Amino acid sequence: MKALFKTAGQAYKAHHALPPDAGTIADVNHDNVVKTISPDWVDGETKVMESPADHGQDLRLWLRLLTCSTLIEGEIRRRLREQFDCTLPRFDLMAQLERAKAGMVLGELSKRMMVSPGNITALVERLVESGHVTRTVSAADRRVQIIALTSFGRAEFEKMATAHADWIAELFDVITAREGQILFDRLGKLKRSVVTALARD
Repeated sequence: MKALFKTAGQAYKAHHALPPDAGTIADVNHDNVVKTISPDWVDGETKVMESPADHGQDLRLWLRLLTCSTLIEGEIRRRLREQFDCTLPRFDLMAQLERAKAGMVLGELSKRMMVSPGNITALVERLVESGHVTRTVSAADRRVQIIALTSFGRAEFEKMATAHADWIAELFDVITAREGQILFDRLGKLKRSVVTALARD
């Protein structure tokens, strides 16, 4: 289960699943982080199960997926912050650049992370200041900025990515390889259905 974890933050930001004392959901523009979730937090799924007859299976399934995503993402944020002094948005940006050895145009980076160019620019500024990335002007078009990992940034990301994979494996340890593959396939089916439904809107 050591697959690179893809965030689902956009889904639960609108759901307001976290309690007020759980901190701020990471906003790429501000680069904030989520605090550790309080042990007395009552998640959306638990609230629904207090009156299961009032809610259909689809809603209960959705809330279970959302709760798992929220819990896992919150824990990943916490560990990145405490062990590497890094936020999840920064980690995600560096993950995109790690795959592009020659760097990536700022606009393409924005598309891949599904956030506005302004938000990406703010993240890049912080990573340039910390020495993790460089920002250069394209020789072919001076309006184009190319963002790339530095040697230091690449080495730091490799350490974080290794730890990240171990964390995900730990959190998914109860799932067998066969169960994981079945779950992956079923969620793939769900994803295709959602994409098709959205395309009709």
